[in-house]
Amino acid sequence: MLNLHTTCTGANLSPVFFVQKSIPETHCPKLLSLPFMKLRHYTIPVFIPEEACPNQCVFCNQHRIAGAECAPSVEEVIVKVNALLLTIPEGSEVEIGFFGGNFTGIPVGEQKAYLESVQQYIQSGRVQGIRLSTRPDYINKEILDFLKRYKVTSIELGAQSLDDEVLKLAGRGHTAAQVQEAAKMIKENGFKLGLQMMIGLPGDTAEKSLFTAKEIIRLGADCTRIYPTLVIKSTELEHLYHEGKYQPLSLEEAISRVADLVPLFIEADVKILRIGLHPSEGLLDRSSLVAGPFEVAFGEMVFSEIWKRIFSTMIFQNGKRNLLTLTIASGMRNPAIGYKALNKTMLLESFRKVVFAESDELKGFEFHADTV
Repeated sequence: MLNLHTTCTGANLSPVFFVQKSIPETHCPKLLSLPFMKLRHYTIPVFIPEEACPNQCVFCNQHRIAGAECAPSVEEVIVKVNALLLTIPEGSEVEIGFFGGNFTGIPVGEQKAYLESVQQYIQSGRVQGIRLSTRPDYINKEILDFLKRYKVTSIELGAQSLDDEVLKLAGRGHTAAQVQEAAKMIKENGFKLGLQMMIGLPGDTAEKSLFTAKEIIRLGADCTRIYPTLVIKSTELEHLYHEGKYQPLSLEEAISRVADLVPLFIEADVKILRIGLHPSEGLLDRSSLVAGPFEVAFGEMVFSEIWKRIFSTMIFQNGKRNLLTLTIASGMRNPAIGYKALNKTMLLESFRKVVFAESDELKGFEFHADTV
């Protein structure tokens, strides 16, 4: 019998992984619940599409991506928050998130109205914080002081890349240096910092994506989101695609590239809030999607690939062993078995029987392997 215990596999993975639960925008009562999610943390999302963006990024059409045509009124925000709070268990950690567009770029009066409308939930203790997303070139000390007065706790920057050539080709309108300066100010003023990144943008490479991930870690990000670039209708990227000037990553390439990045964030204890775009109606029915690696189960497929890399070292070429028992962290069983059970099927090439068990004593990618 071979007995193996590992806390750090061939992929050099950290044993701890956190993912934030969020409430889907178009299916409010149904909570996103991937099998490896353990943290009882919920975000109530309020989408403010393309408000105050000073330019149009080549990849962006938020009306189609988010499925929202216009910004909600303050009254609509209150109705939504009240409805969603009824679906969240008491005692959970809850935050309200203002996403999309450029929150700190909209008129101050509108920012104030949105933030004031949700103060009642902070004061009652039902909601513990406010999260918002914005552009790195719309952050300064005055803005941060204003946000702090309204109990904003987390600020996410749409960095997308830390490579200036990629930022220029994507039409972002800011530089990597501006991302670095904004990130520094956010951390120094006591906010949690989120840095979002995209893979497969024009001019991007595997090496540049890896560099961006390492920079996100170096800048002290508390969390990140990883999005593969999609070609959305009515965007500049659609024109480039039809002209043969841009080719999106294949699904396999995107999965592999993100699987290379995830271990870096895990090892650095940077929480991964999301992998892949939220499946809006336009993406689900493909009415908004022209091309690119979109799959509802994209995050699951990435984790399946990571476990596949781990388990590939356990494949034997000469004959089958009788039994492999894998004990893994609680909540990791389905990702370990693999998307559509692909990892278990692979292991059955070397073992007559493969059993997956869970243990509360293990975390993240820790596992025991016993073979007979």
